[in-house]
Amino acid sequence: MAGDTTWTPPTAPPTASDDPQLACPISPVVDLVFSRWTTPILWTLHAYGRQRFVELERRITNITPKVLTQRLRQLERDGLIMRTYHPEVPPRVEYEITELGNSLAPLFAHLAEWSATNLMKVEEARQEYDTEAAAR
Repeated sequence: MAGDTTWTPPTAPPTASDDPQLACPISPVVDLVFSRWTTPILWTLHAYGRQRFVELERRITNITPKVLTQRLRQLERDGLIMRTYHPEVPPRVEYEITELGNSLAPLFAHLAEWSATNLMKVEEARQEYDTEAAAR
């Protein structure tokens, strides 16, 4: 038949197996905020205000200067912190949390509360699990 068009079924909407963000829409936030050193950096800047690189290094123990530099650059790129360069001799650079970064404060407060309430329970569950696993 002239003018006949072949019917094609509509494409199915993406599923969680196609797009992991559909399974967990907070995944991008978790990746952004809860990487290895991001949380301590944001916490420190929120708690202590504007900091120089050396001050951050002292407050966040066990972080190498290279990793601190990388994380600070990424956080600046993400808009969570602001870097201010002061053209002095010697030059001075300061970092501070942005309004966007500060918007995470309630989330961190809830997590701190959860931690205080539940980390002991997590440790007890781990010990119970390890004891049972050793008995198997």
